[in-house]
Amino acid sequence: MIASLTRQVGGMISESAPAGWHWKNRPVRLVDGATVTLADTEENQALYPQPSTQKAGLGFPICRTVALICLGSGGLLNAATGPCQGKGGDEQSLLRGMLETLERGDILLGDAYYPTYFLLCDLVQRGIDGVFEQYGARQRNTDFRTGETLGTRDHLMVLDKPRQKPEWMTREAYDQAPATLTVREFKAGGKIMVTTFLDTHAAPKNQLKVLYRRRWNVELDLRNIKTTLGMEQLRCKSPEMAIKELWVYLLAYNMIRLLMAQAALLADQIPRQLSFKHTVQIWLSWQQRGGPTHDGVAIHALLVLIAEPRVGLRPGRIEPRAMKRRPKKFPLLTKPRQQARAEVLEHGHPKNNAESACHVEHQIAGRLILVPFGPGSIPAQ
Repeated sequence: MIASLTRQVGGMISESAPAGWHWKNRPVRLVDGATVTLADTEENQALYPQPSTQKAGLGFPICRTVALICLGSGGLLNAATGPCQGKGGDEQSLLRGMLETLERGDILLGDAYYPTYFLLCDLVQRGIDGVFEQYGARQRNTDFRTGETLGTRDHLMVLDKPRQKPEWMTREAYDQAPATLTVREFKAGGKIMVTTFLDTHAAPKNQLKVLYRRRWNVELDLRNIKTTLGMEQLRCKSPEMAIKELWVYLLAYNMIRLLMAQAALLADQIPRQLSFKHTVQIWLSWQQRGGPTHDGVAIHALLVLIAEPRVGLRPGRIEPRAMKRRPKKFPLLTKPRQQARAEVLEHGHPKNNAESACHVEHQIAGRLILVPFGPGSIPAQ
């Protein structure tokens, strides 16, 4: 029920979006994946195992989530979950299970995980165009001197169907797939892109480059869901309840996006210019102060408050993945917690290396006598 409500709200937001929120009057859909950790229980570990590189008792179950999000409105249209290891848990498989969510005329934006032969064939057969970054192996072998030249570092190329059938694919589906597929490759903004837009007049590569830059919004949307709403660590102890908890977060995200869409329509803006976190803070404050939710005048005032600040457009923004404020220097847990707890009860807490080093520095400093350093004088200990 919660998942159905989430999809219904997301579809309602997307269907009500004005044409100006789309790209050339065509809806744009963003796809990307993220991971969340679950409570460390035997039931969760059985369905969503921790990485095989971690020792038993030291890691947490990890669930992979792939989301389809509307670029114009920010609403989440659908999501799929699976384990990070094993068959059917990769982003390609999870996306294939959601292709029915896409409609003819949509445009799909994704990173280098997605432009495989069979996915591109599915998109073409459904009347959906895609713009993706070329995946690494193909990118290294790209030669713009081959194929049909369309412009500078822009050409059409013919892909051959893989000779070996993928494990996930049925023999009937493999046989029905076309033997060749024509796609377009171009280089723009320092990246090699692959797309099903074959007409350079209808979709010049400069416009596609600008469109693909907006794919970064899905990263911000997933950050809003995981960090702003707090979905990074699920707390339920069974897989069924953990997935239900995840969908509650997604439903809350869509309800906030619904508020933002209404505020954007009122202020004649686009939802991407409004702040997600500001909307959450305004709504929480409104609820805490007992703000009415059935009074049209009061709701109008609420939407005006949501639409008041603007998020700046910062194309090409790059930030280092580093933190300025250092975390506390606790050592890593390298053994099961129960075993570590027993050792602490028997021997006490071990001294932290940083604390030991600081204690040694204080002892050395206590023995030093500093004197002015000049001609004929030396530091004395």
